[in-house]
Amino acid sequence: MNRALRDIVIVGGGTAGWMAAAALSKVVGTQNYSITLVESEQIGTVGVGEATIPAISLFNNVLGLDEDEFVRETNATFKLGIEFIDWARLGHTYHHPFGLFAGDLGGIGFSHYWFRWLKAGGDPDNLMFSAEAEAARRGRFTRADGRPGLPKLHYAFHFDASLYAAYLRRFAEARGVVRVEGKVVRVRQHAETGFIEGLELDDGRRLHGDFFFDCSGFRGLLIEETLKSGYEDWSRWLPMNRAAAMPCARVEDPAPLTRSTAREAGWQWRIPLQHRTGNGYVFCNEFIAEQEAMDLLSRRLDGAALDEPRLLKFVTGRRKTCWVKNCLALGLASGFLEPLESTSIHLVQSGISKFLTLFPKNGCDPKLVDRFNWEMERDYVSVRDFVIAHYKVSERDDTPFWRYCRDMDAPDTLAAKLELFRTRGEVLVDNHELFREVNWFAVLYGQGLVPQDHHPVADVMSDEELRIRLSGARKAILERVAAMPTHQEFIDRHCSALRSVDAA
Repeated sequence: MNRALRDIVIVGGGTAGWMAAAALSKVVGTQNYSITLVESEQIGTVGVGEATIPAISLFNNVLGLDEDEFVRETNATFKLGIEFIDWARLGHTYHHPFGLFAGDLGGIGFSHYWFRWLKAGGDPDNLMFSAEAEAARRGRFTRADGRPGLPKLHYAFHFDASLYAAYLRRFAEARGVVRVEGKVVRVRQHAETGFIEGLELDDGRRLHGDFFFDCSGFRGLLIEETLKSGYEDWSRWLPMNRAAAMPCARVEDPAPLTRSTAREAGWQWRIPLQHRTGNGYVFCNEFIAEQEAMDLLSRRLDGAALDEPRLLKFVTGRRKTCWVKNCLALGLASGFLEPLESTSIHLVQSGISKFLTLFPKNGCDPKLVDRFNWEMERDYVSVRDFVIAHYKVSERDDTPFWRYCRDMDAPDTLAAKLELFRTRGEVLVDNHELFREVNWFAVLYGQGLVPQDHHPVADVMSDEELRIRLSGARKAILERVAAMPTHQEFIDRHCSALRSVDAA
C-alpha cells in the first residue's frame, strides 16, 4: 500500500493548512500532483494577531510574494524584535532584537568583547550596539538604507493570521489547489498497513488520497485520533495551559516590536497591527482562575475592546512522531510551544521545508520518515529550551507562579547551556538550532545572567582599540537610525492597508 504519491490531501485550513497548500502548489505544482484542502466553516481556527521571526521572509520569497502587497493584504506591521517587561524583575525592561550586535570585531563573537568592556566598567546597556534594538526603541524602520558596508536590517512581521490564511488561499487556488468545504466524519485506513486511504465527509462525499497533511489543530484528527502518534507533555517546564486573546482599538502609531509583559501567572502579549492591536494573556490555571485572567486582560488593554476575550486551552509539548505512515502533522496538530518567541509559524514553515526536501515521490520510505521526525524533534527541543530559559533565569519570586519557575529543574540540555554561559558567556549552539549565540546572549543577559568570564580571544585587543571600535560602532548605529523614517511613515509610504481602503 506504500505507493507512489499522486493525490495530496490537507485536512484543515488556517495558517498551517494554507501555508502547506501554497508551498506545495508553488514548489511541486499541480500538473503532476493533485492538491486538495478540506476545511469546514463550522470549525473555527485559532488565528489571532500573529507575530513572526525573520525566517518568514524566506517562505514568502519562495512563493514569490510581493512584500508590500503581503503587508497590505494582512494589515501587517514590521517587527524588529521583542520587548520584555518585568521578566528579569519588576520594573526591568530588555529587548531581544533581530540581527547582530555591532558587526564583527574579529576573532570571536561581539558578546565576548562586550562582556570584557562591561567588566571594566562599561555601560550595561548592550542594546546600544544593535541597530534593530535602537530603531525599535525610537519607533523607526526601513528595509534597507542603501549605505555600503552596513549589515542588512533584520525584521519580521505582525499580521492578522486569518487574513494571511485567506491571502495564501487565493494564492494556492490560483495555482490549482482545490478547496473542499466539509467536515471529516470518518477516516478510512488500509486493513493491513494502516495507511490512510481516504476521508468521508459529513455529506457522504469521499476523498481519496496518497498522502495526508493533518492541519486540524489541537485535536490531531489524523495524527492522533487515527494514527495514535502519542504526545510528549512538557508542561512541567512550561506550565502555561491557557491563553485569553482579545483585540482592542489602535490608540497610537504601531511600534515595530512585539511587547511581552510578565504577569502574576504568565505573560501578556501586545501585537500592533495597522487596524487594531492584538492582546493576550498566556497563563496557567493552577495559579490563576480563568475568569480572573480574562478580567485582568480586559482591564489592561490600552484601547477600547473590540470583542470579548476568547479562551484557548492547550498542553505544551509535541507529538512523539509528526510523520506517521502517509500522514504528516503541521501546526497545532504537531505540537504547541507557547508563542513567547513567535515560533509557531516558523515550526510550520520548518516542517513544510523538510517535507519538500525529503519529498516521498515513490512512497513513504521509512528512512525518510525517520529522518523527518528526528529533525523535527531537534527543532522542537531547541526552541523549547530557549523558551524555558525566560522563566528559569529570573529574579522574580513575588508570586507562587514565579516561585514555581525558580524552583523547577531545567532539562539537561538547557542546564548545560546555562552553566556554560555562566562560566564563559556562550552556549555553543548546534548548527541546526534556530536560536544562535546572539539570541542567547540577548535573552540570558537581558534576564539578568552575567557570565563570570569571556572567551580569551577577546583579551587580545588593546583597551584603546576596543574603546575606539565600540565607539565607532555606536556612532554608526546612531547615524543609521537617525536617517530612518518612523515606522508609521514607512508604512504610509509603501504598504498602508488603511490608506488603500480609504482610497477605494
